Amino acid sequence: QVQLVESGGGAVQAGGSLRLSCAASGRTFTTYSKAWFRQAPGKEREFVAFITVTGGGTRYADSVEGRLTISRDNDKNTVSLQMNSLNPEDTAVYYCAARAGGPSVSGTAYGNWGQGTQVIVSS
Repeated sequence: QVQLVESGGGAVQAGGSLRLSCAASGRTFTTYSKAWFRQAPGKEREFVAFITVTGGGTRYADSVEGRLTISRDNDKNTVSLQMNSLNPEDTAVYYCAARAGGPSVSGTAYGNWGQGTQVIVSS
């Protein structure tokens, strides 16, 4: 089991930036793929980005491609999400997720979740 704790959320104006971090503890972090999901008010949870075990592969939702960047530091047991050019549609609670083996865009594939961090983007 991997314990995940997100941080870095907050309120920004449109066009601004935030950097979310997810700290992991517990079982071997380096063998887990990582992902970020988000859930906006009244909407279902949606995939944002994932990164492979080695960090050599990433994938993004079309809505965030080119604006958000996922990265990981296996030495520090962290995964980050750099968010630039934010817009009000990015407002949501952002969740870090982890799973053993290969990554997935489906939230049901992940058995480890953080508690979430709120991001609010005002126009």
